[in-house]
Amino acid sequence: MVSAWLDRNMKWIFTLPAVLFIVVMVAFPIVYTVRISLFEWSMSTNTPPKWVGLSNYTHLLTDERFWGSVGRTFYHASVSIFFETVLGVLIAVLISRKFRGQKIAKTFLMLPMVATPVSIALVWLLIYEPSIGLANQILKSLNFKPLAWLGSVDLVLPSLILLDIWQWTPMIVLIVVAGLTTLPTEPYEAASVDGASPMQKFFHITLPLLIPTILTAVILRLVDLLKTFDTIYATTQGGPNYASETLNLMVFTEAFHYFKFGSASALMMLFFLIIMIVIVTLIALKKRLGGLH
Repeated sequence: MVSAWLDRNMKWIFTLPAVLFIVVMVAFPIVYTVRISLFEWSMSTNTPPKWVGLSNYTHLLTDERFWGSVGRTFYHASVSIFFETVLGVLIAVLISRKFRGQKIAKTFLMLPMVATPVSIALVWLLIYEPSIGLANQILKSLNFKPLAWLGSVDLVLPSLILLDIWQWTPMIVLIVVAGLTTLPTEPYEAASVDGASPMQKFFHITLPLLIPTILTAVILRLVDLLKTFDTIYATTQGGPNYASETLNLMVFTEAFHYFKFGSASALMMLFFLIIMIVIVTLIALKKRLGGLH
């Protein structure tokens, strides 16, 4: 009898762990965050949460600091992903060719990616140090004035973008190198017979065939870029004067500096919505371009 019941419900028994995992690890945190976002709550045991409805959302949508954080988040992510993709593809094509020391070059290239973000941030904090930092020492040796890399409102985001490019371009390289190994050889043989130059092969064969791989790398990296927190917090903590405060840092500040957990939860839900729109758009673009190739 038990055996017969197991046979009838086997499909539900096997899917139950996955459903429980999604409910506990995904659905419950989202529902709980939505609930908190409708309250004003400082996490105090003496003051219970106060129902405020959608006022946390309306306050954020009319707050200049919120829109400034949105702009900085997308500026940091878009400029970083552009340079990381261009450099990543070029480096991947170069190191895919046979040369002496190829394996050693690949190993050294991956080192920034495997280091912990906070340790990388501390290293770059020393590089950007105004008086003894390597960046200003190089500028002085070239007869340029030293710069306040992380202390200037205008320079702080480009400085953080440079840090991110240095650390995460290897990830794009790794994915594109894997994509290059799967490309068919027939188009290259036909192009060689027709007398195509290496540049023509790259722009007319390699690059079009790599577009689905590049888009996959861009999606994976962009999701990570939009969530960047550790390196920015370890170097600037969102300063100076909020000039490097992205959405992630604003959530942290609202929750753990100002103890506005309702506002922080509303901010997280808006951030979640923005990320979902970006990802769905990119996946649709990938499917469309993938279909063209």
